Amino acid sequence: MSENTTVVIVGAGVAGLTLGNLLLRSGIDCVILERRSREYVEQRQRAGVVDNRGARMFRKWGLEDRVIAGDPVKPVLNFRVDGETRPLELTLDGNDDGRFCPQQVLVRNLIDAFVADGGDLRFDAEVLSLRTVADEGLPYARYRDGDGTTRVVGCEFIAGCDGDRGASRAAVPEGILTKYSHEYGYAWLTVLAEVPATHQSLMALHPRGFAGQFARGPHASRFYLQCPLDTDLSEWPDERIWEELATRFDEPVASQGPIVSTQLVPLRSVVYSPMSHGRLYLLGDAAHLVPPMSAKGMHLALHDAEVFANAVIHHRSNGQDTTLLDAYSSTCLRHVWDYQAFAAWWTELIHNAGDASYGGTFRHEIARADLTRLFDPGSTSNRWLSEFIGGLA
Repeated sequence: MSENTTVVIVGAGVAGLTLGNLLLRSGIDCVILERRSREYVEQRQRAGVVDNRGARMFRKWGLEDRVIAGDPVKPVLNFRVDGETRPLELTLDGNDDGRFCPQQVLVRNLIDAFVADGGDLRFDAEVLSLRTVADEGLPYARYRDGDGTTRVVGCEFIAGCDGDRGASRAAVPEGILTKYSHEYGYAWLTVLAEVPATHQSLMALHPRGFAGQFARGPHASRFYLQCPLDTDLSEWPDERIWEELATRFDEPVASQGPIVSTQLVPLRSVVYSPMSHGRLYLLGDAAHLVPPMSAKGMHLALHDAEVFANAVIHHRSNGQDTTLLDAYSSTCLRHVWDYQAFAAWWTELIHNAGDASYGGTFRHEIARADLTRLFDPGSTSNRWLSEFIGGLA
């Protein structure tokens, strides 16, 4: 090998950067390989909120002030139900550590912290192949750098943090992983616009489908419109988007501005099991996807990163004991399935409570009954929702 390290981390998203920072602070060397440029990674717009668990994790590791200096998350979900404004107050019982820190801000801060502490982060590094099984020789990552030169980094462990379509999961031989998935039958038309949001979040339930507006910094918002899977983006010019948002919110959008991008996102849930193979460990979206309605993709990525970091640290500090590494997949999957259950329930409730054409009128009435109970702060339903939204479960 031309060079060696303890952990090669593939991907500089939330999972990979968090893992890198945790390892670095524990004196464990690692290399992060990211196929995109730094500019692209830092500007990439992604959803997400650092919930209570995430905020407390960063505090425990001494990173809170450096990476999540955002505003506190308000314990309320703002709804427009059939044209009526209805705030849904969460029951967090003083657990108000969550921070409104958009994913692009968190990623930028994690990069700054990792680089400032001497971390080895390589952009424009496209992974070509991974050796994941130790009995075939030292695990390694072979990649092409920005100059077109092929390089090899040997390691003890590989952390695959490069998302649903990355090289990490593709390196696992056929037949090893079991894929569990669910398609919800509809998509979101996602719209990024240069429009300040009046709330951190605003969601509308309407017979024509779900609509949402979520803040993406002080001068931008992400809008969502529920639509069929076969939607043609060319049929959605800017004027139609603003008109449809006004219809579903039952009021004009407070301010309109340039639309930067539009994308069709089918809603789905996916879990791969096990979350490891040989010396390769899958983290974040490489191992599981939750529908964006749940806003729990970042939560799961941070959880995976801490579990794996603790396992590597334990291995180093306890005579190469593999107990926690062996348990990595089962430990993470218990947590993943809990949040998948929440994500499926919440996604179907919100969408069925609006447009009845997907789930039918029976499911529509069930969803409306569930929704009514959620608005009672003392109800069991409200507390259950609050635990998962707040990242306390």
